[in-house]
Amino acid sequence: MSTSALLTRRGAVAAAEPDQGVAAHYGEPVAEQRALEAGRGIVDLSHLGVITVSGSDRFTWLHSITTQHLTALETGVSTEMLVLDPHGRIEHAAAVLDDGERTWLITEAGTAAGLTAYLESMRFAMRVEVATHPDLAVLGTSAQGPDLQGRVQWRDPWPVEATGSTRYGPPDHEHPGAQWQASLWILERESLPEQVAAAEADGAVLAGMWAWEAMRVATWRPRLAKEVDSRAIPHELDWLRTAVHLEKGCYRGQETVARVFTMGRPPRRLTMLHLDGSEHITPEAGAAVRHGDKDVGRITTVVRHHELGPVALAVLKRSLDPEATLHVEDLAAAQEVIATPEGIGTGRPPPQPRPKPNPALRRRP
Repeated sequence: MSTSALLTRRGAVAAAEPDQGVAAHYGEPVAEQRALEAGRGIVDLSHLGVITVSGSDRFTWLHSITTQHLTALETGVSTEMLVLDPHGRIEHAAAVLDDGERTWLITEAGTAAGLTAYLESMRFAMRVEVATHPDLAVLGTSAQGPDLQGRVQWRDPWPVEATGSTRYGPPDHEHPGAQWQASLWILERESLPEQVAAAEADGAVLAGMWAWEAMRVATWRPRLAKEVDSRAIPHELDWLRTAVHLEKGCYRGQETVARVFTMGRPPRRLTMLHLDGSEHITPEAGAAVRHGDKDVGRITTVVRHHELGPVALAVLKRSLDPEATLHVEDLAAAQEVIATPEGIGTGRPPPQPRPKPNPALRRRP
């Protein structure tokens, strides 16, 4: 993994895994976060992977192997997709945008090679070409932020419940994600310093991954490299609302998606935890969440938000009482519900009544 040229900036502090190669912050993490929230921030995300799919069959092919409805994807419309394993567990996630000639995919640095290999293995006789682009890089802004000279701009659809999808959390207008929308710009890697300098000349502020992650947590946005483990299914993370179409044809893992939506309940749920801020410590990702002497889940992401204070995303047992007193290490934690404990998505078909027994079919003695 290459190191970004922007890490040579004065005050730059390198980010840790899974964001190696870019900056955690540039010396003023709180100011950077405020600038990003206000629409003036620009974040180096050049460690993310960029993949393109070209060819006349690209829409129908991607439609058939992912969770998203892509057969009629319009030019310039941003969406996202998941790749599931045969049991419905999340393997890959990608931002998706078509420019009229090729479909662009943006994914995590650590899984880009795996997603590329999976796509290559599924080509068969389809008229598609898969390519990776180490010469290209990604910058992040708010959707109303600095205007960059990129190849394409992907606008995060989160948290708007897409047609044919469902949600396990609040309606769009009540969701905190409605207050701030992210954008990803794809541009030439060698132009990163020049593009950032031009944006700064117009009043932009270079921000690091700490600011980007704080905004993501505040908007309850799941991330493949953080919230997804070997057991995660989309329902648990309320990820069906933007990444899964429930009315499309068969794809790998669809049976689990449909069964949990129509008849079952996800075993776990994503929640936000407000952590005790009286201590100058925060837990690490992976720390156990406890209710009394019982382990009820795990922390996935921890941030210090400039207004909310220390907060975290965690995956907990679905049935856990939202009012339960929780602790993470020695810190008290209060829940803010994201995916509901009831575990029922909107639009779920009502249960069918059991047929009454026919007395005529009873056995006679």
